[in-house]
Amino acid sequence: MNINWNDPNFEGFAGQTPFGKRANKPPKERKPIGSPLGRTLINLAVTLVFGAIYYYLVLPPFNLQAKEFYVFVLLLCLCYVLCAIFTSGFQGTGAKGYFSFVKQQCKIPAILAAVLVAVALVGALIGWQVFRAGAYRDLLDVQTGDFAAEVEEISFDQIPMLDRDSAMKLGNRKLGELADMVSQFEVADDYTQINYKGRPVRVTSLRYGDVIKWFNNRADGLPAYLIIDMVTQKVDVVRLNDGIRYTTAEHFGRNLYRYLRFHYPTYLFDDPAFEIDEQGNPYWVCPRIIKTIGLFGGTDINGAVLVNAITGECSYYDADDVPQWVDHVYTADLIVQQYDYHGTYINGFINSLFGQREVTETTEGYNYIAIGDDVYMYTGITSVVSDESNIGFILSNQRTKETHFYSVAGAEEYSAMDSAQGQVQQMHYEATFPLLLNISEQPTYFMALKDAAGLVKMYAMVNVSQYQIVATGTNVADCEGNYRVMLANNHLISEEDAELVITDQGESTGKIAEIRSAVIDGNTWYYLRLDGEQVYYAVSAADDRSVVILNPGDTVTVKFAQGEGGILEAYSVTQNTNKENT
Repeated sequence: MNINWNDPNFEGFAGQTPFGKRANKPPKERKPIGSPLGRTLINLAVTLVFGAIYYYLVLPPFNLQAKEFYVFVLLLCLCYVLCAIFTSGFQGTGAKGYFSFVKQQCKIPAILAAVLVAVALVGALIGWQVFRAGAYRDLLDVQTGDFAAEVEEISFDQIPMLDRDSAMKLGNRKLGELADMVSQFEVADDYTQINYKGRPVRVTSLRYGDVIKWFNNRADGLPAYLIIDMVTQKVDVVRLNDGIRYTTAEHFGRNLYRYLRFHYPTYLFDDPAFEIDEQGNPYWVCPRIIKTIGLFGGTDINGAVLVNAITGECSYYDADDVPQWVDHVYTADLIVQQYDYHGTYINGFINSLFGQREVTETTEGYNYIAIGDDVYMYTGITSVVSDESNIGFILSNQRTKETHFYSVAGAEEYSAMDSAQGQVQQMHYEATFPLLLNISEQPTYFMALKDAAGLVKMYAMVNVSQYQIVATGTNVADCEGNYRVMLANNHLISEEDAELVITDQGESTGKIAEIRSAVIDGNTWYYLRLDGEQVYYAVSAADDRSVVILNPGDTVTVKFAQGEGGILEAYSVTQNTNKENT
């Protein structure tokens, strides 16, 4: 029997469904849910719930200059579209019918999404560096300065000898000594460098050990914060009558990021910095970001919100009105970015690619130094050609963004660090990222040398212009004395300058009347009192090992930091072995 399978009249065999009819069986349609108004309300309700959860967790600002805002709105549109498809069922035949149905149901959110995408693309195009290179260059106003005239020599009680890693070790060790805190709290990673009562210090808050410990202690808040003196390396635990309740490590409504977003829903914020005012009250300094070129380009700061970490009271200040005690408004990363724009586009966009005349950039790494009442960010400036040398450096005030460039050709920071390490290579010490100091009008890199355990063992000074001039010492006074001698030997300063006595250093000779000792932060300190004197001279055995063999009655010469109080820090203790004085 011949069967024409393509015959539309063929009905199939007995008891079987015809092939043609099975192939053309229409899909089962899903019925819409409720009335059109009811479906719309359901769609909106689900979208609002999704939006509320997303907003609470992600915290996008309601600002066209924030990319997070566009993602938020597009997700809301997508959520509404999916809900509309689900609640309206399926009507239409085939892919074309399905597309027409979706288009009809989701016209408004689709138009809104298209408009947002168009706005973002146009805003990004307007701020494209190809067209706006001059605007990017002018984000940072860089003035040319005179290093010797503008950067004063600072006394040793102002030189921060402690880097961030060492400060973290000291902070963690100090918390481990506090039995009532160590089991419940940890030290946060803030360690903000500030000027506090004329001293360079790092401050950091605590945080809860885990969620369970947060639940047990959140009612009282965090009980203290830490102050680490960057000169003496002393760690103070400041206990508070009322605990800190608003931090970046909190949860729910007291989380600092969430607290800021709910109070300032349209603001864009940079990373907050933990600081204390002159009365020791803890605050969060939260810089407000604005975009000055197009919608997304030209990041800058135009003010800051100050949040009391205890009470949560917050106030916004324009950049020019920020209180004097605040040290961190413009972050170091922002200043580095703005200078890189300035150096790259100094002669236009085309020149940044071809020719590169006068094109410069910042070196890798930066550090901070206290000048007056403010903290300045320091980083080197080099040409875009990698030659391991600097053409100068910048100092930028982190409160005002006032930036000066100093033209001093010399070694870049990592070359200076290698030079200092080479001076004591047999000890395998590691150099910290250097500070920039003025020593007898000579730009000088100053750095600490640490052992494998991260403990500071020596100090080094390296001349910026001639980085083969390297001096080391077990304390800062000896290091500078050796450095001055080397500068004089190389005819960079006079013999008189080489013999200058540090203004804050005193000297006393006499017999030891009394010796006391104490272990502080793992180091043994000796306190010497000389005959006829009431003050004690403190010297660490880690800095001067000979102090451990001294006895009452020995005649010594003590060089110390002048100051007030009954205990003064000694730079060196030299035993007089002359028989007439024993």
